[in-house]
Amino acid sequence: MPAMSDFLMPKLGADMTAGTLVSWRKKPGDPVRRGDIMAEVDTDKGIIDIEAFGDGILDSLLVQPGASVPVGTPLARIRGAGEAKLSSEVPAPPSSPDAAVKITPLPVTRTAPSSAPAAEDLSRLRISPSARRRARELGVDPSTVAGSGRGGAITREDIEQAADAHAAPPPPPESLSAAAAGTRGIPETPARSKRMRQAIAVAMARSNREIPHYYLATTIDLKPALDWLAKMNEQRSVTERLLYGVLLLKATALALREVPELNAYWQDDQLVTQSAIHLGVAISLRGGGLIAPALHDVDNKPLPQLMNELRDLVARVRTGGLRSSELSDATITVTSLGEQGVEAVYGVIYPPQVALVGFGKIVERPWCMNNQVISRPVVTATLAGDHRATDGHRGGVFLAALEHLLQEPDKL
Repeated sequence: MPAMSDFLMPKLGADMTAGTLVSWRKKPGDPVRRGDIMAEVDTDKGIIDIEAFGDGILDSLLVQPGASVPVGTPLARIRGAGEAKLSSEVPAPPSSPDAAVKITPLPVTRTAPSSAPAAEDLSRLRISPSARRRARELGVDPSTVAGSGRGGAITREDIEQAADAHAAPPPPPESLSAAAAGTRGIPETPARSKRMRQAIAVAMARSNREIPHYYLATTIDLKPALDWLAKMNEQRSVTERLLYGVLLLKATALALREVPELNAYWQDDQLVTQSAIHLGVAISLRGGGLIAPALHDVDNKPLPQLMNELRDLVARVRTGGLRSSELSDATITVTSLGEQGVEAVYGVIYPPQVALVGFGKIVERPWCMNNQVISRPVVTATLAGDHRATDGHRGGVFLAALEHLLQEPDKL
């Protein structure tokens, strides 16, 4: 990190507008490496570990614990290793949560579409043409919106999130003392459950409103995969056994290599494919609600490693310790309701992703093979696709690739 840079409040999903700083894990003068945990932030999804995205030295803290901070706001400054210290003054920590500095989100001014902000004001902003048009349509003043794009640029998603936040503002966050008294992960309180439900509702309403969904389904014979899995687990201890769900995740990731446009984001009215395949795994919370953190680089990891990482991820979702990259990196989401007895799930795409894969429960069904009808264990796999990014033909290619991979599990 050759120059001074700001460490910003990250956007941990399309439904996030602000977070509450709980604590700092670094202090001024500490060395910082990419991936280090810098701070803990309380969001609707729990208390999340926020990572550094570059190397350097922590120069100064700009926000103290207890502050509610909009997405994109600088939290600290990081300087290069050979750079002079910018400031020797560090804000004193508050004596109590009530005494903490409160940073409130900038107000979103809504006006009639005909009274859009003046052109000279917009010209000074880093804002994409698509975002500028969307601001006029929704009556949002872009000068009041914090940008999450590169270099702080305001994106179409920022404008829409600001409009949603103004239309249905979330209730105030719980006090830090209450958060500290609960579990570090997802305190099971009615207030947090309500906040999460509202956040999910805002994101799903936006998805249904803006994304032209199409749905496909296919039934896959799982006997080859289950037989192979049984043989593999005979050689493993109980704690090291693989679950069939990890086969579904690996097969999904490898199938995405054949249809890479499903592993992508829709941003600024265009498809942006992602080179890495990070699967968001939908995990239910004991207190209610849903979260879909990412398993990283699923296509490149062996099954035992994926199994260990999946177990660890589920445990940290329910007890605490999720990292910010796990909430922001998912390139496509996979959900399964088989344990609840559901035979098929048709999901809603989580923006800015362009697809969601669903799996139901394994059931025994009559199956025709070699001119004979026999009983086979099958699963229904579904795909929800964004018609702006792909079509039914490409979605069908993906499901066919998924089925083929599950017929040859030794290649996973």
